Amino acid sequence: MAEELVPDWEDVARRYGRKIYNYAYRLTGNPDDSADLVQEVLLRVRKGLERYTPGSFEGWLWRITRNVFLDDVRKRKRRPTVPLCDDDRGVGNPSPSPDEVLSSVRLSEDVQAALLKLPIDFRECVVLCDVVGLTYDEISDAVDIPVGTVRSRIHRGRKMLRDMLTWPL
Repeated sequence: MAEELVPDWEDVARRYGRKIYNYAYRLTGNPDDSADLVQEVLLRVRKGLERYTPGSFEGWLWRITRNVFLDDVRKRKRRPTVPLCDDDRGVGNPSPSPDEVLSSVRLSEDVQAALLKLPIDFRECVVLCDVVGLTYDEISDAVDIPVGTVRSRIHRGRKMLRDMLTWPL
């Protein structure tokens, strides 16, 4: 049986950075929050790689990403912020990063808006399956729930999305 090699931090950042950003963007709906989330995930991965025991590396990585997102949601509930007016943000608008362009091209604005309306439990399962491309087993490992619950959340989440995105007949 071949031993799983533990990648170094640079390999993780290079190989998974874009996927983490895409997942984060679909959960937050905000490019700045997504970039912050990716940075925090990569910091936690860097700290945790020395303690990582070979197993499901991707499950471990997606669990870290999920936990960072949930930590951020909890923090925002404790300390709500009010965004500045557009006039206060400075002169000139920077051009979007390649990751922002890529993520905005893949899903339309109405699909992204509908995703953000889903409850977090359903949203994370749908995004991990349909956007990131994980299997049900990988999602189960990442979210730490049974595979049957993953299937149920994906099915119900997709139904909620379909109901939000279809015109009334």
